[in-house]
Amino acid sequence: MKIAISSGHGKYVRGAKGLIDEVDEARRVVPAVADYLRLNGNDVVTFNDDTSTTQSQNLNTIVNWHNSQSRDLDISVHFNAYIPTDGGRGDETLYVTQADLATRVTNAICSVSGLINRGAKKRSDLYFLNGTNRPAILLEICFVDAGADVEAYNQHFDAICQAIAEAVAPAAGEVAEPKGLHVVGKVSWFGGPNDTGVTPSEGLAFIYKYETKPEIFLPTQPAGTTGLARRLNPDKRYLALRWDYNQFPKTRLAGEEMALVKATKTSRAFTAHPADWGPHTKTGRVADISPGLMRELGIDTDDEVEVTYPYVGEVA
Repeated sequence: MKIAISSGHGKYVRGAKGLIDEVDEARRVVPAVADYLRLNGNDVVTFNDDTSTTQSQNLNTIVNWHNSQSRDLDISVHFNAYIPTDGGRGDETLYVTQADLATRVTNAICSVSGLINRGAKKRSDLYFLNGTNRPAILLEICFVDAGADVEAYNQHFDAICQAIAEAVAPAAGEVAEPKGLHVVGKVSWFGGPNDTGVTPSEGLAFIYKYETKPEIFLPTQPAGTTGLARRLNPDKRYLALRWDYNQFPKTRLAGEEMALVKATKTSRAFTAHPADWGPHTKTGRVADISPGLMRELGIDTDDEVEVTYPYVGEVA
């Protein structure tokens, strides 16, 4: 493919600023993605606007540069901002006509980084997407004012750039789908008769019957409850993540594949069954696990874990 990729905003027309600066970071991402694209045999040209002094001039300069190139695809790299938070807000890719490509790119980024997947979003009001005359996508890598986003972005910068390139134009013989999920962050616990954070009747996100996975449940329903969340056996190993169901369908998560949960503090690691979706982003945590697994790992709430799914190896 022939691809034209540019950084959003410009040297004198600055974008979002928070824990990191949008223009500075976009100018890091562009050449890194371009290098990975070239490794896969693609022709790539890049651009940063160093001359414009107004927003209107900046938009015209970027779009005019793209339209002057001979290419198959246009990419613009941006970063988002909203309200400062220690938690995460996530990644999204914007499009007018390229829904499938935008979805692939977002799924790939979130798969390797653990960023929340905000999905592909159709936007008909953006100058770049409307003004370029070839297929185009606009990347919003993460939120510059969200602490968990910035941490994930910095920690997984190279993997994010490689994931973008492989989703856009995979090497010969490769498929443009992320291979798995890998997240690192704080953890808490959930499930079982003593979990008063859920109602007595609350179910699970993708396991609807005890018979689907009896190995993680108590043999009988706890008194005064009807939901599977309270029936989880707290001594078994299970976990909840903010799964992207486009990448990991509910039927797959309810199947036999396991995740590996490793504790940073103790270096202990055990496999666990996917059991639910969570925790809520406002908690600032990336995973919830069973009380029994927390004990086996030798950790407490808000300690750090590393989760890999699916895990291929010896079951511990």
